[in-house]
Amino acid sequence: MTSTPSQPVSVLLVDDDALVRSALRLILGGDPAITVVGEACDGLEGVALVESLRPDVVLMDIRMPRLDGLAATERALALQPDLVVVVLTTFDTDDMVLSALRLGARGFLLKDTPPADLVAAVRAAAAGQPMLSPSVTGQLIAAVAATGPRQDAEARARLATLTEREHEVALAVARGQSNAEIAASLFMSVATVKSHVGRLFGKLGVENRVQVAICVHEAGL
Repeated sequence: MTSTPSQPVSVLLVDDDALVRSALRLILGGDPAITVVGEACDGLEGVALVESLRPDVVLMDIRMPRLDGLAATERALALQPDLVVVVLTTFDTDDMVLSALRLGARGFLLKDTPPADLVAAVRAAAAGQPMLSPSVTGQLIAAVAATGPRQDAEARARLATLTEREHEVALAVARGQSNAEIAASLFMSVATVKSHVGRLFGKLGVENRVQVAICVHEAGL
């Protein structure tokens, strides 16, 4: 189910903390372009509501009883492949976030994200724009690098589809460099870097910069 310009983005909240859900409902309910269609207190209930409500976006907690956010994300995406899952957590260096991104979560936000940024993130995610908290992107990339290379043949095959310049940009992204830093180091304009990064997402089949870093890491580069 995809929202249209005249149809509000439908959002499902999945979190075991009732206060967090209430706060999220209050924040998101203030935007006429967003409608909170349901709440779930754990992953099992969340998956059931995905099946019955068919929301556009799910804000998914990671640590929950009965069924955690990782398993819930996997099951929800199996039921609704076009579903946009954005992980919400208080853990800014949690390895589970990397697992959620590998499973297909579209983005990641901290629970203390300012209200205006949270609303903007939901709208951006529903429009197909990957969303990550800028403050933790570097930490996630560092966590990928810290686990050591894996030499994954599938990841190497995906990287082999890149041009030489795209490959250089992918390696720079995996080092956690911003577009401006990549532009300076590779003697390109920021606009050109943005174009290359956009092509990386399409060729590698990923949704965000952290997933680019994961692919490079898994290729052993």
